[in-house]
Amino acid sequence: MLIELRLENYAVIDNVVVEFASGLNLLTGETGAGKSILIDALALLLGEKASTDVIRAGADRAVVAAVFEIEAGGEKKVAKILEANGIDLEDESIILRREIASGGKGRVFVNNQQATVSVLRQLAPHLATIHAQNESLLSFDAEARLSLLDTFAGTQLETTAEAFSKWKLIRKRIEELENDEQDRLRLLDLWTFQRKEIEDARLHPGEDEQLEIRKRVLANAEKIYNAAMQAFDLLYEGSASTSASLRAAQKHIEELARYEPRFVEALAALESARIGVEDVGGSLRDYAGGIEASPEHLAEVEDRLATIDRLKRKYGSTLDEVIGFGAEVARKLSEMENKDEVLRQLRGHLAQAAEEYLRAARAISRKRYESARKLEKLVEAEINDLAMKANFRIEISGTDEEENWTGSGFDRVVYMISTNPGEPPRKLEEIASGGELSRVMLALKASVEAGSAKKKTLAAPRTLVFDEIDTGIGGSAAEAVGKKLKSLSHGNQVLCVTHLPQIATFADHHYVIEKRIAGERTKTTVRLITGHERTEEVARMLSGARLTETSRKHAEQMLKANA
Repeated sequence: MLIELRLENYAVIDNVVVEFASGLNLLTGETGAGKSILIDALALLLGEKASTDVIRAGADRAVVAAVFEIEAGGEKKVAKILEANGIDLEDESIILRREIASGGKGRVFVNNQQATVSVLRQLAPHLATIHAQNESLLSFDAEARLSLLDTFAGTQLETTAEAFSKWKLIRKRIEELENDEQDRLRLLDLWTFQRKEIEDARLHPGEDEQLEIRKRVLANAEKIYNAAMQAFDLLYEGSASTSASLRAAQKHIEELARYEPRFVEALAALESARIGVEDVGGSLRDYAGGIEASPEHLAEVEDRLATIDRLKRKYGSTLDEVIGFGAEVARKLSEMENKDEVLRQLRGHLAQAAEEYLRAARAISRKRYESARKLEKLVEAEINDLAMKANFRIEISGTDEEENWTGSGFDRVVYMISTNPGEPPRKLEEIASGGELSRVMLALKASVEAGSAKKKTLAAPRTLVFDEIDTGIGGSAAEAVGKKLKSLSHGNQVLCVTHLPQIATFADHHYVIEKRIAGERTKTTVRLITGHERTEEVARMLSGARLTETSRKHAEQMLKANA
């Protein structure tokens, strides 16, 4: 959910902060006030291409920032994207910031850590979707189309994805074994060399850490010996040692204990301390006796570490990775040497994996076909409620041939629509009118939302943004759009720019966008309105700049009816 949107030196806005909430958020304002500026700015945070034209005159850069709260069900996917890009997840929110500089270079930050536009695009599907007149803002690629149908159908893809991954891995191993003879011999030579190099080193887990400790001791043998012996002398050796002092003290306390029983416990404690000191002293003496200042031994340890470091540079960043690489190479060589038998076994495994995949993929394909017919009817009914007479179809193509296999099955989904009687259907994303496109997407989203809620398979809620959704409609159609937006906002946060009072009255949160001239500069502001101010704004939308008592009363009635 979008919690906050901040703009600095963006278009005619010098500094605006808007706090949004759950439910239906509607933005209104006079024509030319810049209602779509907020939507365009939000699109930049979802990875849209930036232009220096958006920088406010006189400024050297524009800044757009937003705070999203990650809703239940979306945390793992967002966290996975952030982790893959080396970015920390802060609590249950994510902070996006984008700077557009006048020199053409911009910067992107996610959770105050530098990132790229690519990261914004990866996060976008899990945060917000914008349906606006600019068709490029509509992320409706093949994956998105399929995902929308699967959400409605409640399709579970885990089994298919696992089966596809298993089949693909086996196929890759077969391809490695079936390389032509020249490649096979080249690989055999390479793997043989790598295996021999690692085996000859006779590596042991943790050996490098032990060698580093040994190296430090050998390199500082004299210092270590002197320190150990000096400590031994102070603790154990000589008349002034700690052990001697403790023994002398013991004799005096033994004398005291003969007359004062309370010193018996002190005597026991002193005895324990003396034994501990002498144990430490003995350990230091034994340790010092084993230290040898051997340049030859040090050179051997350094040579061994150099060998291990060389292998790490070639085969892994840690010793365990090097050992694992050697084991993997040995396995590949074994397969190569027993190529025919291994290939026979792998082909059997491949056929079995293919059967498992097809069984899972065909099951979800049948479910998609069944669900597509149901979704078609729902969407068409929804569209026809929005002042559009349209025929809506979902075409599923793709066959179960191997070249079509993916982790999500072998189906391809296209949404087709004819918005005028007698016209042939076209792809949904090719609709020319932005208003029509937004209304169709509203109908589609509302239908998927309703169907998913019934099946309890709805994905994590997101922020849905609609711009120019009321183009060319009015009256009862406008009221129908308002009701659908309201319904859709029950499961998602909805932001909508509208110029129709019939839609504005359904808002849970109403924002007015105003353009003013201050100090010979145009300035756009955004503020939340309630109560009397909201009545005045709806009245303005009904009658224009010249308000009348009739329009005010009408506005009050509409707000009361749609509250």
